[in-house]
Formats: sequence, structure tokens, C-alpha cells
Amino acid sequence: MSLSDAHRVTRLVNLGIFGYLMRPTIIGTTSHAANDAANSGNSDQVEFRVPEPADGTRMWEIARDSKVLDLNSSYAYVLWCRDFGASSVVALDDGRVVGFVSGYLRPADPETVFVWQVAVDADQRGKGVAGRMLDELFERLEPQGVVRLETTISPDNAASQALFAGLARRRKTDITQQDLFSPDHFPDSHEAEDLYTVGHKQWRTTVTPTFNPSIFETLESDVRSYCRSWPALFDTAQGSWMRTEDGKEYLDFFAGAGALNYGHNNPVLKKALIDYISRDGVTHGLDMSTVAKGEFLERFQQSILRPRGLDYKVQFPGPTGANTVESALKLARKVTGRESIINFTNAFHGMTLGALSVTGNSMKRGGAGIPLVHSTPMPYDNYLSESDGENSDFDWLERVLDDSGSGINRPAAVIVETVQGEGGVNVARASWLRALAELCATRDILLIVDDVQMGCGRTGPFFSFEVAGITPDIVCLSKSISGYGMPMALTLFKPELDVWEPGEHNGTFRGNNPAFVTARVALETFWADDTLQRATMVKGERIHNAFAKLAANYEGVSTRGRGMAQGLVFNDAGRAGKVCSLAFDNGLLTETSGPSDEVVKLLPALTITEDELDHGLKILAEATDTVSS
Repeated sequence: MSLSDAHRVTRLVNLGIFGYLMRPTIIGTTSHAANDAANSGNSDQVEFRVPEPADGTRMWEIARDSKVLDLNSSYAYVLWCRDFGASSVVALDDGRVVGFVSGYLRPADPETVFVWQVAVDADQRGKGVAGRMLDELFERLEPQGVVRLETTISPDNAASQALFAGLARRRKTDITQQDLFSPDHFPDSHEAEDLYTVGHKQWRTTVTPTFNPSIFETLESDVRSYCRSWPALFDTAQGSWMRTEDGKEYLDFFAGAGALNYGHNNPVLKKALIDYISRDGVTHGLDMSTVAKGEFLERFQQSILRPRGLDYKVQFPGPTGANTVESALKLARKVTGRESIINFTNAFHGMTLGALSVTGNSMKRGGAGIPLVHSTPMPYDNYLSESDGENSDFDWLERVLDDSGSGINRPAAVIVETVQGEGGVNVARASWLRALAELCATRDILLIVDDVQMGCGRTGPFFSFEVAGITPDIVCLSKSISGYGMPMALTLFKPELDVWEPGEHNGTFRGNNPAFVTARVALETFWADDTLQRATMVKGERIHNAFAKLAANYEGVSTRGRGMAQGLVFNDAGRAGKVCSLAFDNGLLTETSGPSDEVVKLLPALTITEDELDHGLKILAEATDTVSS
């Protein structure tokens, strides 16, 4: 395999989708099918046993057909079966070997089994075979005094990490990681290998809080909200899972309100962050020039802007989505000399005064305590009617803009979300967005796209507006731009709009350098090609199909969404909240949205495995059935 092929394989594994794109997986010395990472029981017909020398040829064939496995000679596999069979496993389907785990007991540490290779035949993809083989191996060796399992995994092989994290999760133990071999240890083009250790079942202990849990009630403000829907004390999180202090696990279909597109504590990003902090990299940099910021800007230009033909200038407005919206509104008013902003029904743009002024939700607007002026709401796509024509919602907007008697001043800008997440997963058609862009261009009005929640790949492409083929004047990004859930925001705008005076818009925490580091690595890892985009569309279609079945089976239920922003809509708004409550009781985190909280909104990590996705969708289906029966 060429080095370029190896890098592509690494990206595919890291996206958590390797299982359905390629055959058994391998980076370095260990092969782990991505879709097996979370599945431990969909292969009842498969049996497991100790390998025999006669199995060696078949094991070699599976390794060979993987195309990416470090292939040894067939003789080596035969010898392995003879001498290390007791610490290895083969999986058989109808008597035929379809997978194997090769391992050995370390002579210097007989309590540890080292896993050398894991491989699964192509037709067993997604059936949990790899995970079950590891369970089988551990259960067989544990009575012999083996209490831990070790393996080596390259730093960017997230699928392998997920496989062994799943083993640790099933055994209710922990998994640790440490550096082992650097590329300098190898004479050929070999990546670094980190050592991962899975402990025995009694290794993990629950956390006893050192504080009185009532502190949340007695000291924290009543403004808190999510903790009321999810009454649990969370302690750790990895991938698409969160764990409470008493060891209960929840599958996360919320992903930090879209701030965790690559999952909790993504191992690639975590390693880059730890390395940066360990070398005393700059943390707080205001708008000073730093290596971390320079490397991010260069990567953003190379991976995102140039491939899309965009020449935007980049502003760091502050760490939050509201910061980027505020800077966009201020810039539009400064450029045009006008005050008014057109916004849309059911929009949500943030909680500061300027962002609230262009937000539709009456409860959130009411929290401002003052009149929210200089904005005019207009109907969003399909707000008035879904059957009055291609873009009938523009009739009113065009009329009032062009009628000198309408009382509407020519606005500085129009601000829009291509998909209104908080507003109820309302999806604007591509044709509507194109018509909006044309309307703005012909009337000298700036178009601002708020991509805070729907950007960074949530709908498939990096920018949600790419589907319409438009180029907004100003773009707002935040949430998942850092990749790791750390505060970071960008305001992008066409070069001719860069009329700021130095320091005219600033913020103390606009230079969050650790976030620049993880943002750069996220772009390098997930946006070097279109693999993540294609996978997001596939998974989004998977969610849509599951929701469409529920809509067909239950009266008063419908679905809408784009990519991996999907909503299950209930005519009886109260049912949506009940579904989310039942889902929580069964280990799933999801929330409602919409003006009446009538929509069950799904924003899972883009890197979630198909098995994890199906597991969560099953919980939602059962909850919907209970509520609708």
C-alpha cells in the first residue's frame, strides 16, 4: 500500500465509517472493523473457538483480502495457530472462518494478553464479530489470571480506538493510552503506535462526588435548562457516549447542540491538544500573531476556502456564536450605512441583544427586557403555505422592499439560517435560498448566512449553503469549528467588506489558541476529501428513513431535515417532550425544538457508527410507539 493510500485509509477509519467503505481494517499492526466498534450482538449464527493450524491459511486469506493489513507469510499464520492458539480466537459462520483475533501472553507480564491483529471478512461487516471475538478472548483467559488486554493503535485510527473503547464499556472498565513507538522506530513509512490498555472488570470504580449535589439547586441560577431534562450527574464522555458518576451510559444524539460534530474527546484532536499544552503553547493570545493561529488560517484556506473558490477574509470576533452574529450585524451596518436587518420567522441567532433582535422565539426575546429594534421579521420558506407556488413566501418580502409606501426602510442585510435548528428543523429549499440571494444582490442588500449550528458538515457539505450554489456576503461560524467543543467563532466576509478600523470590534477571548490547534487538526483529519460529507449524507438518509417509517405508522407525526440535522415532528407538541423523556430513561440524550417544542431534534456526532445510530433510533421508535399507542 502506498503512503497516500495509507493516509486515505487512516482518514476513512478515523471517520468511523471504514466498515462499509472497505474490507477488514488495519492501520499499523492492528485491524478493527469500524462498524463493529459499538455492536456486540448481531451475529448469533457465528461461533467462536481456539484456532487450529488448519485455520492458518484462511486467516492469511482474510488478512490478504483486507488490502491494508500488515500481511505476514501464510507460514507465519499456520505457526501462530499452533503456538499461540490458546491466546487467539477465530470466528466461524457455517464452519467457515470469517474473522480472527491473534494475540499472545506477554512473557514479562502473564496477566496481560497483547492483541496483534483483528480482522473480519467483508461479508461480516457491521455484525459485531470483532467485538464479540474480543469478548470471547477476554472471557476465556480471565480464569487463567489474565486481567488486562493491550494493543497498539496509530494516533489517528479512531475506529480501532472505538472498538477497544467498546470492549472497555461492555466490561465496565477503563481504557488508557500512552505513547509507545514513534515513526523513528521503523525503517519504512510506518506511523506512530500508541499503547492502549483495557483493564479487568473490577478496575473501573464509580466516582463519589466530593461536593454536595444540592449545590446545583442552592447556588446555580434557575436559568439552567438541559439539566432539568436530563437529571443525571455526568462525569466522562467519549465518542458518542456520556457516562454518569455512577457508571450509567447515555448515547448522545445532542452532541453539544452541534458543537461536537466529531464526538466527545475525539482521540486525534485530544492528542494534538495535549501535545500543544504539554509544550507550553500559547493559550490566551487576544489577536496577537501566534503559530497556532497561523497554522489554522493556512489550513482553513487550503482545505475549505480555496477548494470552494471563496476568497473570504477571516475575523475572530470572540468565542461564541452570538459574537460572530453581532460582528456580522455591525459590519453590515457599517458597510451600508443602514440600520435595519431583515430576519425570518422562527429564527434563532443568539442571546445577546443584537442577536436577539433578529431571533423569532418570543420567550427568548422577552428576556432582553427592552424593545428589540432595527429588525423586521419576514416569512421563512414554507411559513405561509407549502402549496402556493415555488417561492410564494417572497411575495410579501419583494412587495414591501420595492413599495415606497410600505413603511419598510431599505435594510443593511438579510440574515438567514439554511436550516433552522432551534426553530424546529425547518429546511429552506435550495431554490428559495437562490431566490433570496438574487433578491439581495439586485437590491444592494448584504446576505448573511448564520452557519453556527449547520456549518462544519452538519448538513453534509462544510457550509450548509453549498447545496444552493450561492456565495453569501458574510458567513457566521462557531460551535464545531474548533472540533473539540472549545469556544471559537469566525466571521467570514468578502474582501471588499473589510472596512473595520483596528480594534473596532474585539473581545478578550477571541484568541483561544488551543481551539485553533484542534480546529486545524479537525480540518486535516476530516476535510482532506469528501469522505465525511458522503458519510454524513448516508447516515442522514438512514435517520430520515427511520423517521419516515414512524410518520407512516403514527397519525400526527411527520419528519423533516437535511444531512444529520433531522427532526421528528408531532402535531400534538406534548408528545415530543414525552418521547425525549422516555428516550432518556432508556439511555438516549435528545432534545426538542420548535416554537412549541413540537419537534424531536437529532444532532448526533457525524462520526457516530451505524450501529450506534441504529441503537438510538430503536430507542426513539420504541418511545414513539409508547407515546402514540
